[in-house]
Amino acid sequence: MSLNCNEINVILSELNLEGAFIQEIIQPGYDMLALYTYKAGAAKTVVICTAQNSVRINETRRKIVRNEKPLRFMECLKSRIKGARIDSCLQIGFERIVKMDLSHAGQKFVLYARLWNNAANVILCDENGMILDTMFRRPAKGEVTGMLFEPPVPSVSSDVVSDQNVLERWPVRQIPEEYKECTFNQFIDSWYSEHAQTLSRQALLEKAEKWYNSSHTKQEIALKNLESKLESFNNAENLRHYGDLILSYAHLLQENQGRNGQKYLECQDYENGRTVRIEINPEKSAQENAAEYYKNYKKAQTGAEELGHDIQLAKNQLAKLEKMYQDILNEKNPIKIEQMLRKDSTPKQQQKKSHPGLDYTVNGWFILVGRDANENDELLRHHVRGEDMWLHVRDFPGGYVFIKARKGKTVPLEILLDAANLAAYYSKARNAGKVDLYYTHVKYLRRAKKGPKGLVIPTQEKNLCITTDKKLLEKLESLQENL
Repeated sequence: MSLNCNEINVILSELNLEGAFIQEIIQPGYDMLALYTYKAGAAKTVVICTAQNSVRINETRRKIVRNEKPLRFMECLKSRIKGARIDSCLQIGFERIVKMDLSHAGQKFVLYARLWNNAANVILCDENGMILDTMFRRPAKGEVTGMLFEPPVPSVSSDVVSDQNVLERWPVRQIPEEYKECTFNQFIDSWYSEHAQTLSRQALLEKAEKWYNSSHTKQEIALKNLESKLESFNNAENLRHYGDLILSYAHLLQENQGRNGQKYLECQDYENGRTVRIEINPEKSAQENAAEYYKNYKKAQTGAEELGHDIQLAKNQLAKLEKMYQDILNEKNPIKIEQMLRKDSTPKQQQKKSHPGLDYTVNGWFILVGRDANENDELLRHHVRGEDMWLHVRDFPGGYVFIKARKGKTVPLEILLDAANLAAYYSKARNAGKVDLYYTHVKYLRRAKKGPKGLVIPTQEKNLCITTDKKLLEKLESLQENL
């Protein structure tokens, strides 16, 4: 339930903002604004909330948590009216629109707070009514920068504050017994913190529980799938042993028998004396069949090692989820809870990263991609080291790709091909089909004197020629989205 017109008048009379100065402005979320005011030795924090069913203006003594990323409207207000004097603060008739006349550095401004439940907005205008910016830009209503804002004409005169019909139709809610020592502002602040649908701590905790249950289930299923796959790799030793057995009993595989369709080799296991039946390819010799089992054995060994890293990563993600949920449960400030939930739901590409460009994690290998000269230069200067691998397309401008080194590990061919496909994709050779690249360690790169930003001259480089693989690129992109 939002404030009605009479409740707004009561709140404004208690606030008594005329003559106060705006010392600071914070926008903790897209639908809330906090003005820190000071007057005659007293500081007040005035909250303007535009969230549906929570639309209000009131004083709060709760801590307002800053948004991680400064929001557009807040930055505009700070540049225009931070330090401004509030010359007047009144409701326009009973229209639930609060008008603040402001003066700052010889300029006049008007800040309107429209407190309508389904169309709330905060609008900053110059003294002529020209819109400088709005909390919510609504072109269809003409509420965008440069347009003229015309507040509605009051349907009831603001002088008739005690008009009996208005008071009866929109009564001021009674302060309960437990809040009898509070002002109306304090009561409203407490009531909305406990009951408002969008900012109530209880409602937010229910939302957090749904988010946690959904995320936890998905991550647990992913972890079980990885562990199940690892378990299948644990039988890799059998593959090597089958290869040994095929070579030991090669005399049983006669060339003519093989061509006649012999699909299994039955022999006695020299380790335990049991008879075993090993599947073979009848078109291949004993040596070729054994080599196939050895190859699969090596693949399983490598896969088990890579899966071990992925399993640890999945466990870390689960632990991180558990910690975040506990932090939400322990948090008392509903605004902070709302920010924590919003941060988790923010698309990854919008979240603040510690490095420029794109990043991919493939089988435990971390790949960085610069897409232009600025990102290439920044990655080279601050985010890679001498043992990291560098790749770039020959004869075409494009981004740098780096494979972060792992102690005691050599970059596998498949990871090198992944990085090469990314280098080709983020270059002018994207549609060339067949692409030549070169690669070397970062320590063998030398900056070109007086050359463009990011330009390097490689030494001890090796050549690589690939045919770009669209399916591989799609797989890498899906990996990045699920990070």
